Amino acid sequence: MAKITLDEIRQLLRVVPDFPTKGIQFCDIFPLFQRPDVIEAIIDRLVDHVRTQVKTPVDVVVGLDARGFLFGPMLAIRLGAAFAPVRKQGKLPGQTTQARYSKEYGEDVFEMQSDAVQPGQCVVIIDDLIATGGSAKAAEDLVKQQGGIVATYLFLIELPELGGSKVLNSPVFSLLEF
Repeated sequence: MAKITLDEIRQLLRVVPDFPTKGIQFCDIFPLFQRPDVIEAIIDRLVDHVRTQVKTPVDVVVGLDARGFLFGPMLAIRLGAAFAPVRKQGKLPGQTTQARYSKEYGEDVFEMQSDAVQPGQCVVIIDDLIATGGSAKAAEDLVKQQGGIVATYLFLIELPELGGSKVLNSPVFSLLEF
Protein backbone atom coordinates (compact mmCIF):
# COMPACT_ATOMS: atom_id res chain seq x y z
CA MET A 1 0.00 0.00 0.00
CA ALA A 2 1.29 3.46 -0.90
CA LYS A 3 2.35 5.46 2.15
CA ILE A 4 0.06 8.44 1.76
CA THR A 5 -1.92 9.51 4.82
CA LEU A 6 -5.57 10.50 4.84
CA ASP A 7 -4.49 13.98 5.98
CA GLU A 8 -2.31 14.30 2.87
CA ILE A 9 -5.28 13.32 0.71
CA ARG A 10 -7.54 15.80 2.52
CA GLN A 11 -5.04 18.63 2.03
CA LEU A 12 -5.12 18.15 -1.75
CA LEU A 13 -8.89 18.61 -1.98
CA ARG A 14 -10.19 22.04 -2.94
CA VAL A 15 -13.52 23.58 -1.90
CA VAL A 16 -15.15 25.80 -4.52
CA PRO A 17 -17.88 28.03 -3.06
CA ASP A 18 -21.19 28.56 -4.88
CA PHE A 19 -20.64 25.83 -7.47
CA PRO A 20 -22.67 24.64 -9.35
CA THR A 21 -25.23 26.91 -7.66
CA LYS A 22 -25.15 29.54 -4.95
CA GLY A 23 -24.88 28.07 -1.46
CA ILE A 24 -23.18 24.81 -2.52
CA GLN A 25 -19.64 24.22 -1.26
CA PHE A 26 -18.31 21.98 -4.06
CA CYS A 27 -15.51 19.59 -3.16
CA ASP A 28 -13.09 19.43 -6.10
CA ILE A 29 -11.23 16.10 -6.23
CA PHE A 30 -9.31 16.80 -9.42
CA PRO A 31 -6.15 18.03 -7.65
CA LEU A 32 -5.76 14.43 -6.42
CA PHE A 33 -5.20 13.30 -10.00
CA GLN A 34 -2.05 15.40 -10.26
CA ARG A 35 -0.47 12.85 -7.91
CA PRO A 36 -0.48 9.23 -9.17
CA ASP A 37 0.82 8.07 -5.79
CA VAL A 38 -2.24 9.56 -4.11
CA ILE A 39 -4.64 7.84 -6.52
CA GLU A 40 -2.79 4.57 -5.95
CA ALA A 41 -3.13 5.02 -2.18
CA ILE A 42 -6.87 5.68 -2.53
CA ILE A 43 -7.43 2.61 -4.69
CA ASP A 44 -5.28 0.50 -2.33
CA ARG A 45 -7.44 1.53 0.63
CA LEU A 46 -10.69 0.86 -1.23
CA VAL A 47 -9.52 -2.55 -2.45
CA ASP A 48 -8.33 -3.47 1.04
CA HIS A 49 -11.71 -2.51 2.50
CA VAL A 50 -13.64 -4.58 -0.04
CA ARG A 51 -11.38 -7.60 0.35
CA THR A 52 -11.64 -7.56 4.15
CA GLN A 53 -15.32 -6.57 4.53
CA VAL A 54 -17.20 -8.12 1.60
CA LYS A 55 -17.53 -11.84 2.18
CA THR A 56 -18.43 -12.87 -1.41
CA PRO A 57 -16.45 -12.18 -4.58
CA VAL A 58 -17.47 -8.91 -6.25
CA ASP A 59 -18.92 -9.44 -9.72
CA VAL A 60 -19.60 -5.84 -10.75
CA VAL A 61 -18.37 -2.41 -9.69
CA VAL A 62 -20.99 0.25 -10.46
CA GLY A 63 -19.61 3.77 -10.87
CA LEU A 64 -21.83 6.84 -10.67
CA ASP A 65 -21.81 9.65 -13.21
CA ALA A 66 -19.38 11.25 -13.45
CA ARG A 67 -16.61 11.08 -10.89
CA GLY A 68 -17.41 7.49 -9.92
CA PHE A 69 -16.17 6.73 -13.45
CA LEU A 70 -12.69 7.81 -12.39
CA PHE A 71 -12.34 5.33 -9.54
CA GLY A 72 -14.72 2.55 -10.59
CA PRO A 73 -12.75 1.01 -13.47
CA MET A 74 -9.50 1.02 -11.47
CA LEU A 75 -11.26 -0.68 -8.57
CA ALA A 76 -12.95 -3.20 -10.88
CA ILE A 77 -9.64 -4.18 -12.48
CA ARG A 78 -8.02 -4.70 -9.08
CA LEU A 79 -10.98 -6.80 -7.88
CA GLY A 80 -11.23 -8.83 -11.10
CA ALA A 81 -14.78 -7.56 -11.59
CA ALA A 82 -16.81 -6.02 -14.40
CA PHE A 83 -17.48 -2.28 -14.48
CA ALA A 84 -20.92 -0.79 -15.15
CA PRO A 85 -21.57 2.94 -15.45
CA VAL A 86 -24.67 4.65 -14.10
CA ARG A 87 -25.29 7.75 -16.18
CA LYS A 88 -27.70 10.61 -16.42
CA GLN A 89 -30.72 10.00 -18.60
CA GLY A 90 -30.13 9.72 -22.35
CA LYS A 91 -26.37 9.09 -22.20
CA LEU A 92 -26.25 5.29 -22.57
CA PRO A 93 -26.99 3.34 -25.77
CA GLY A 94 -29.40 0.42 -25.90
CA GLN A 95 -32.07 -0.64 -23.46
CA THR A 96 -31.76 0.89 -19.99
CA THR A 97 -33.45 0.83 -16.61
CA GLN A 98 -34.20 4.13 -14.87
CA ALA A 99 -34.40 5.55 -11.35
CA ARG A 100 -35.34 9.12 -10.36
CA TYR A 101 -33.56 10.85 -7.47
CA SER A 102 -33.27 14.14 -5.62
CA LYS A 103 -29.97 15.80 -4.87
CA GLU A 104 -28.78 18.87 -2.98
CA TYR A 105 -29.62 21.18 -5.86
CA GLY A 106 -32.39 19.55 -7.91
CA GLU A 107 -33.81 16.31 -9.35
CA ASP A 108 -32.43 13.97 -11.99
CA VAL A 109 -32.82 10.53 -13.57
CA PHE A 110 -30.12 7.86 -13.61
CA GLU A 111 -29.92 5.01 -16.11
CA MET A 112 -27.97 1.78 -16.35
CA GLN A 113 -27.85 -0.57 -19.32
CA SER A 114 -30.40 -3.33 -18.74
CA ASP A 115 -27.84 -6.14 -18.97
CA ALA A 116 -25.13 -4.54 -16.81
CA VAL A 117 -25.93 -6.63 -13.73
CA GLN A 118 -27.20 -10.21 -13.74
CA PRO A 119 -29.54 -11.62 -11.09
CA GLY A 120 -27.65 -12.63 -7.94
CA GLN A 121 -24.44 -10.78 -8.79
CA CYS A 122 -22.52 -9.11 -5.96
CA VAL A 123 -22.19 -5.38 -6.62
CA VAL A 124 -20.09 -2.57 -5.14
CA ILE A 125 -21.31 0.98 -5.82
CA ILE A 126 -18.68 3.74 -5.91
CA ASP A 127 -18.76 7.50 -6.17
CA ASP A 128 -16.47 10.30 -5.10
CA LEU A 129 -18.84 11.90 -2.58
CA ILE A 130 -21.99 11.16 -0.61
CA ALA A 131 -24.11 14.09 0.51
CA THR A 132 -27.87 13.40 0.73
CA GLY A 133 -27.52 9.86 -0.64
CA GLY A 134 -30.02 10.43 -3.46
CA SER A 135 -27.79 9.40 -6.35
CA ALA A 136 -26.37 6.37 -4.51
CA LYS A 137 -29.89 5.25 -3.58
CA ALA A 138 -30.93 5.57 -7.24
CA ALA A 139 -27.96 3.39 -8.23
CA GLU A 140 -29.05 0.84 -5.61
CA ASP A 141 -32.55 0.88 -7.12
CA LEU A 142 -31.08 0.22 -10.58
CA VAL A 143 -29.00 -2.70 -9.30
CA LYS A 144 -32.02 -4.19 -7.55
CA GLN A 145 -34.20 -3.77 -10.66
CA GLN A 146 -31.72 -6.06 -12.42
CA GLY A 147 -31.61 -8.56 -9.56
CA GLY A 148 -28.17 -7.65 -8.22
CA ILE A 149 -27.16 -7.47 -4.57
CA VAL A 150 -25.40 -4.35 -3.27
CA ALA A 151 -22.65 -5.54 -0.92
CA THR A 152 -21.26 -2.12 -0.01
CA TYR A 153 -20.96 1.51 -1.05
CA LEU A 154 -17.60 3.22 -1.36
CA PHE A 155 -17.02 6.97 -1.26
CA LEU A 156 -13.92 9.07 -1.13
CA ILE A 157 -15.73 11.78 0.87
CA GLU A 158 -18.80 11.79 3.10
CA LEU A 159 -20.70 14.84 4.32
CA PRO A 160 -22.21 13.20 7.42
CA GLU A 161 -24.31 16.23 8.44
CA LEU A 162 -26.47 15.65 5.34
CA GLY A 163 -27.30 12.08 6.43
CA GLY A 164 -26.80 10.39 3.06
CA SER A 165 -25.52 7.08 4.40
CA LYS A 166 -28.73 6.68 6.47
CA VAL A 167 -30.89 6.30 3.33
CA LEU A 168 -28.80 3.42 1.97
CA ASN A 169 -29.56 -0.25 2.64
CA SER A 170 -26.02 -1.65 2.64
CA PRO A 171 -22.81 -0.79 4.52
CA VAL A 172 -21.11 2.49 3.62
CA PHE A 173 -17.35 3.08 3.65
CA SER A 174 -15.94 6.58 3.22
CA LEU A 175 -12.25 7.44 3.29
CA LEU A 176 -12.81 10.99 4.54
CA GLU A 177 -15.54 12.95 6.31
CA PHE A 178 -15.99 16.70 5.87
